[in-house]
Amino acid sequence: MIANSLKSPTSSTEMDPGIWSKLPPELLEHILFFLPLKTFLNLRSTCKHFKSLVFSPSFISKHSSGSAFSSFLLLSHPQCYSHFPLYDTILGTWRNLALSFSFLPPCAAQFNLLSTSNGLFCFSLPNSCSFLVCNLLAKSSRVIQFPFFPFAFELLTLVSTPDGYKIFMLCSKFSSSCAFVYDSKVHAWRKYEGFQTILIDNFHQEGAPFNGSLYFTTPEPFSVVCFDLENGNWERLNTEMPGELTFVRLVSDTDEGKLYLVGGIGRNGISRSMRLWELGNEGNWEEVERLPELMCRKFMSVCYHNYEHVYCFWHQGMICVCCHTWPEILYFKVSRRTWHWIPKCPSVPDKWSCGFRWFSFVPELYTLA
Repeated sequence: MIANSLKSPTSSTEMDPGIWSKLPPELLEHILFFLPLKTFLNLRSTCKHFKSLVFSPSFISKHSSGSAFSSFLLLSHPQCYSHFPLYDTILGTWRNLALSFSFLPPCAAQFNLLSTSNGLFCFSLPNSCSFLVCNLLAKSSRVIQFPFFPFAFELLTLVSTPDGYKIFMLCSKFSSSCAFVYDSKVHAWRKYEGFQTILIDNFHQEGAPFNGSLYFTTPEPFSVVCFDLENGNWERLNTEMPGELTFVRLVSDTDEGKLYLVGGIGRNGISRSMRLWELGNEGNWEEVERLPELMCRKFMSVCYHNYEHVYCFWHQGMICVCCHTWPEILYFKVSRRTWHWIPKCPSVPDKWSCGFRWFSFVPELYTLA
C-alpha cells in the first residue's frame, strides 16, 4: 500500500497548494522566516501575502535590528556614473557588489547622488527638475518636484525621522537666502527665512542633525548655528569656540545624542594639527582626541591646506574625515579612540584626481520613501 501510494500520480515532491492554503498564518510565517533574508525578499513579488509578511510584527522584530545587513561607505564619482564602489565596514574590505536601480521610474535615467540617511538615498534628476528619494533594499521610491523652476540649491541634507524623512536646503534665488524643507509626512515643501550670515565655505558638507535641528558652522569668525526642522527658527549657539582654528566641521551621533567638532589648529590659515571636540553638557567644547602627527602631515598634504575640500560625516561609530580631491578616508573610531585610514578602492584609476564624494550607507528595510 505504501509503495502504491508513493507511485500514485497525485504524489509529488511539491506540496499540495491545498495544504499550504490551510496552514495557519502564524505557522506559515514561522516556516518562511527560516529562509535566508535575501531569498525571502526575492519572494515578495510572487504574491501579495508574501509581500505583506515583510511588514508583519514578527518579521520586523526579527530583522529590524539591522544585524542581518552589513554597513558600507559608498563612493560617488563623476567618472563612475550609476556605479558606486562599496567598502564594508563590518568586514573591513572593499566589496564587489552592484547596487540595483532597475526598479526606479523612467525619469531616473540620469541621477546625481546628493545625500543619504538611514538607508535612504536622495538623488537629483537633472532631466526632470526633481529629486528622487529611494530605499534600494525595500525597492520603494518617490519623485519630488522642485519647489519652483529654475531652482538653485545648496547644503542639501536628507534627515531620517521616526515617521518619515525631511529634506533641507538653502536657496539664494531671492533677495535674501531662504530655507526649504520637504516633509514626507505631508508630501509638501515649506519655505522659511534663511540665515543672513554665510553658513560655510564648503558645499560638500551637510548639516549635522542633532536634537531635532540641523547644525552648521560659519566661516571666520567661526561659530555654530542651528535650524529647527520643525518650526524653521534659526539660532546661534552660545558657546566659545576653541582657539587658533583654521577650519571647522560638525558631525553628530544621533543614536547617542552627541555633537562633535572636527577642526584644524594653526595660524595664518595653515593647520599644524587636527583635533576632535565633543559638545559637553555645559555647552562647552571638550577636547576628545588629537590626530597623530604623521597622519596629520599626510592629511594636510592631501588637501594642500585648501580646507574647502574637507567634509565630515558619521558612520556607525566612526567619524569620517574626507577630502574632495583624495580617494582615501581618514576616520576616528569613537569606541577605541583611534585614528585609521581606509585604503583606496582598487577599481579607482590613479588618474582620478578630484570629485570623490563619500556617503554612509546602512541598509534599512523599514525606512520607506
